[in-house]
Amino acid sequence: MAINQMLQPMFATEDDSDNMFSGGAGEKQFRPMLVEQIAKQMENNGGIGMTDAINRQMLAMQEQK
Repeated sequence: MAINQMLQPMFATEDDSDNMFSGGAGEKQFRPMLVEQIAKQMENNGGIGMTDAINRQMLAMQEQK
């Protein structure tokens, strides 16, 4: 879910002009599903490499209390 949220702005900056090479209404409708599938593939292939760092930080924060 976090990767999906990080990818959303990248696809939101695409040129939405209506020209011969744009996907039109179909592209706009299916873009969220495309982003979701890209995020799932990234997760299945190891994510973005932040898991270990986040886990260490969370454990350190819990130990301080």
